[in-house]
Amino acid sequence: MAPMLLVVAEVADGQLTKLSAEIATLAAGLAASSGGSALGLVVDGAPDTAAAELAAYLPRVVSVSSAAAADEAWAPHAAAEARRLADEGVTHVLAGVTNDGRDVAGLLCGALGWGVLANASGAAWADGQLVVEAMVLAGKAITRSTVDGPAAIVTVRSGAMDAAERGTPGAVEVREPLGAPLVPAPRVLDRVAEAGAEASLEEAKIVVVGGRGVGGPEGFALVDELASLLGGVTGASRAAVDAGWIPYARQIGQTGKVVRPALYLSLGVSGAMQHRAGMQGSQTVIAINRDPDAPVGEIADLFVIGDLFEVGPALAAEIRTRRGA
Repeated sequence: MAPMLLVVAEVADGQLTKLSAEIATLAAGLAASSGGSALGLVVDGAPDTAAAELAAYLPRVVSVSSAAAADEAWAPHAAAEARRLADEGVTHVLAGVTNDGRDVAGLLCGALGWGVLANASGAAWADGQLVVEAMVLAGKAITRSTVDGPAAIVTVRSGAMDAAERGTPGAVEVREPLGAPLVPAPRVLDRVAEAGAEASLEEAKIVVVGGRGVGGPEGFALVDELASLLGGVTGASRAAVDAGWIPYARQIGQTGKVVRPALYLSLGVSGAMQHRAGMQGSQTVIAINRDPDAPVGEIADLFVIGDLFEVGPALAAEIRTRRGA
């Protein structure tokens, strides 16, 4: 039987997330190489825009308008709709390596009894089975895994594939929600937005990152200033997050976010392997560090050896001068 791959897409501020577009591109390629098919699923209180965006990557999209999914935890509702599609012939479910994506994968694993292949950085067919690649040991090694059976659930990391639209938009099929989540869904009582959270690290084309070398929370004022001047987003190393200088949502690395910006500018980041696992796909890397032996120098396109509190303000002043500010 030819495989049928389902992409469980996520929505942020009414728009399809970048990660979901990447996963859709991966699924479309896997379907084409196997003679199978691929479709997408959007479950949201207002899914129309995201469903239309997803249809740019897949030939078929199921759009479910669910008021309950907007007021309750999203994953149980998305998992219920995904299970319905599994009953209609879906053999592989792809979701993002996000909190919600992991929840969907776990719920479907329990409901369907399918194996889960986690943290995929790539996938391909081999002898009729889906083989998933995943980076381990902070990117020092790559594992290749499959499941013993014709069906599987895969969680995919950001940057596994560059999003590429189809030549012709796919069809959007509107469905009524099932009305019941896969498991009881907690009701959302309040939403608290972290300062700066409106700027997504994964979506950013420019990321400015502070590490242990910034010295404390006040050191991130310089990081924020450069990010603002460059039109980018602030990130951090695990050392800075563990020290309590900046929230975990800003962390880049093996245990944080994975980014692939056009420009990655780091200040006081040593560049340990755990951190590099989250940013080594960056197109251009510029690093500022006083330690000439810092590991980040091994991957930097431009390595500035100096005090970040001297180089950083000089860089900010030069940017302002060139902009006429």
